[in-house]
Amino acid sequence: MLSGFSTVARPRRISTNELTAANRMSQPNLLYIMTDQQRWDAMGCSGGWLETPNLDRIASEGVRFANCVTTSPICEPARRSLATGLYPHNTGVWNNVATTMPGDSPTWMKALRDSGYRTSLFGKTHLHPHSGDLRDRDDLMHAYGLDDVNEIGGPRASAEVGSHMTDVWRDAGYLEAYREDYRERFANKPYVVRPSILPLALYADVWVGQRACEYLRAYERDQPWFCWVSFGGPHEPWDTPAPWANKYNFEDMPAPIPRPGAEQPRPEGVLDRNLASPGLTPAFEEGEAQRMRADYAGNISLIDDQIGQILKTLEARGELDNTVLIFSSDHGEMNGDWGLIYKMNFLNGAVRIPLLVRTPKTIDSPIAGTVHSSPAEWIDIGPTFTDAAGIELPHYQFGRSLLPALDGSDHRDMAVSEFAGEAMIMSDRWKMAVNRAGESYLLFDLVDDPTEVHNLAALPEMKGIEDDLRLQLFSHIMSTQLHERPPQT
Repeated sequence: MLSGFSTVARPRRISTNELTAANRMSQPNLLYIMTDQQRWDAMGCSGGWLETPNLDRIASEGVRFANCVTTSPICEPARRSLATGLYPHNTGVWNNVATTMPGDSPTWMKALRDSGYRTSLFGKTHLHPHSGDLRDRDDLMHAYGLDDVNEIGGPRASAEVGSHMTDVWRDAGYLEAYREDYRERFANKPYVVRPSILPLALYADVWVGQRACEYLRAYERDQPWFCWVSFGGPHEPWDTPAPWANKYNFEDMPAPIPRPGAEQPRPEGVLDRNLASPGLTPAFEEGEAQRMRADYAGNISLIDDQIGQILKTLEARGELDNTVLIFSSDHGEMNGDWGLIYKMNFLNGAVRIPLLVRTPKTIDSPIAGTVHSSPAEWIDIGPTFTDAAGIELPHYQFGRSLLPALDGSDHRDMAVSEFAGEAMIMSDRWKMAVNRAGESYLLFDLVDDPTEVHNLAALPEMKGIEDDLRLQLFSHIMSTQLHERPPQT
């Protein structure tokens, strides 16, 4: 066994529709690369304010879905939805809470494993609480459908939870200094920008990328593989290590979108509570927001470099062109837009995420490098992988494969996101959010107002549009109900 991850060896389950061994080896390998808290415009190919040559390469050899939204703009609900293909109104997980996804939950990872794939995970899942030692839950990860596991907590959680990575930090004499750095940051100014106390080789995003490279470089099984590489960045704190911390001049960063001025009287929702929270609306001093953005950009470029090393590893093995690759993030980061940091709202910075799909059929084809404008949802990722593997999901879920849309055909008429008992609907033109009472408190014309600075909610002339969107949203919620709520632990 390779050091630094947990593996399970078990008799492979046989299903009635199992593929033959020859067909299994003709299946593509599957690579899922995801980040944590990366907004949709934080790629060279989508925003132009930072350099991501490897993500840009993936986009140029595949399709970029420009209007993908997360199923929930916060970690745990989004990640539960990713694994299950269910919405928060199905799972009952509407916010970050100390819940564990049951081991018997149907997942697309299990479906891949049961069809003959060897499945692996490197990085963060947050499908169970960030507490104790994550290795104590390896059996749970195996139950989710992941054979070979090297799990870490997120950047903040790694100051508290144990993993193979934190053991290395401790042995190298950095763990206590890392913990002290976090205590000081969050006791004073959480949005301060200063490099991590960790050397570059031990920084979490480098650790995750290198463990994935080692695994793929050494892979020798006669099974196609699915590898999930889940980086913990660019989630705060803003602590990118040198030399990436110095890559961008803060003066070159785009200024945050300012918070709009006085609005018409309207209902209120979670965004209004966030705007009244000192912890989410820092009193930025001159240049602080741009410095935060420059560090954020440096972290993404660091991750992009690790992605490039993974691609080189697969090229050296001759496997890259037989690999279906999807890149995305669980939610965005406000980065100072509307005066906010973090996520937890339905504005673009928090709810729109990058989504790239590259397959053996898109490379060097007429569709390579195209941009798809139809709405897409984060939960579409799992069904896309199983579709690429040639298998059908045996359980009820609401994600849709993106493969039929790679030729430019429509994917979804609308996309939905949910958080804290509220919901958002986005079409090709309109975005509306409703509060717990079902009242519209955000309404944007995405064609005339792409930066979302003119909130049209509750204007008399908008009532017809609000009513139509509310009907579509509530019809969607009713049509995606489960007969029984999944068990909670």
